[in-house]
Amino acid sequence: MTHQTVGHAATGDQGGPLADCPDSALVPPGHEPRCPIDITLAALSGRWTPLVVREFLRRGQATYSELSAALPALSDKVLSDRLAQLTSAGVIERHRTPGWPPRVRYILTSQGRALEPVVRSMWEWGTARRDALG
Repeated sequence: MTHQTVGHAATGDQGGPLADCPDSALVPPGHEPRCPIDITLAALSGRWTPLVVREFLRRGQATYSELSAALPALSDKVLSDRLAQLTSAGVIERHRTPGWPPRVRYILTSQGRALEPVVRSMWEWGTARRDALG
């Protein structure tokens, strides 16, 4: 016996704020995202990335040592990977000061600042969820 999927009529507002992401904009993993939600998720992908962004939203800029102290659960490799990812996504910029020892400061970009409503929404949803669960 085979299973047959029964279609259901779509519900909700089809012309709402998320309507500009048609199925044709969805791409398989490994390809450049075109859907606005996929683009945002690509910039914030990986465990801990939103928390690193949160630290930049709090501080505006930080050194590796400051981030490591603020996020002690992250291994050095994970923090380094997240900083490289956020730099390539244009969320932060890496500034190196010449001299010895070399000093590196990461600075939040305007694109990074634009993520504040996203991170704030995640905070608010998580707070409501935590309170609902007791």
